[in-house]
Amino acid sequence: MNKPPRKAPPPRFTIIQQRPDRRPLIAIVLTLGWLASLGAVWIGSERHAAPRLPAISAALDDAQAELRRWRSQAESLAQREATLARSDQISRAANKEIQSALSEREEEISDLRANIAFYERLVGATGQGKGLTVHSASFDAETGGTWRYQIVLTQSLNKGAISRGRLHFTVEGVRDGKLATIGWDELHQRRGAPAQDYSFRYFQQLDGSVMLPAGFTPQRVRVSLDGGDVAVEQTLGWGRGATT
Repeated sequence: MNKPPRKAPPPRFTIIQQRPDRRPLIAIVLTLGWLASLGAVWIGSERHAAPRLPAISAALDDAQAELRRWRSQAESLAQREATLARSDQISRAANKEIQSALSEREEEISDLRANIAFYERLVGATGQGKGLTVHSASFDAETGGTWRYQIVLTQSLNKGAISRGRLHFTVEGVRDGKLATIGWDELHQRRGAPAQDYSFRYFQQLDGSVMLPAGFTPQRVRVSLDGGDVAVEQTLGWGRGATT
């Protein structure tokens, strides 16, 4: 009886043939395809927009030119506004000065008219000229115990001639129940007080302030004028008008 043949033992190592990995190749192909599609889209867009680029560029240039023109016009208007504002300021200042000058001239004219009216009343009553005269004297109390005096001198005898000289006065009244006279120095509370100068053609108002002693009641004012070759002395009441 024949024995079946003995099987050979299986090999210890088996050789298996491995297929190459195609995934990197597929990735490269897909990347190249994506890049190609982007290129196609760019080329298509450029071809589509290229005909409009000149028009867009021209419109942009026009817009920039228009913007420059408006900027230039705005700067010109701003400069003009500044010039007009300065001109208006100068005009207002000049107008203010003119109004002030006119007001001063009106005051001067008003004073001249008042002076003329006063002089006309002064010389028109008798029609006869008078030499250097104390027309009036007034005293008004001030704060601080002083008295403000206003003495008006006139002359209408020598028309056109100028009367010059010095004025001083004394005040007569009662002090401590007795008659008393307050001299020019005591009225000014200093020794050797200078007399007041006058110089006028037709009339002049002299004013100043004096101090009366406490307890003294004034009654009359004795005004003395020394014009060199002319000396005048008049006694006036404590108020307006003259008494002799």
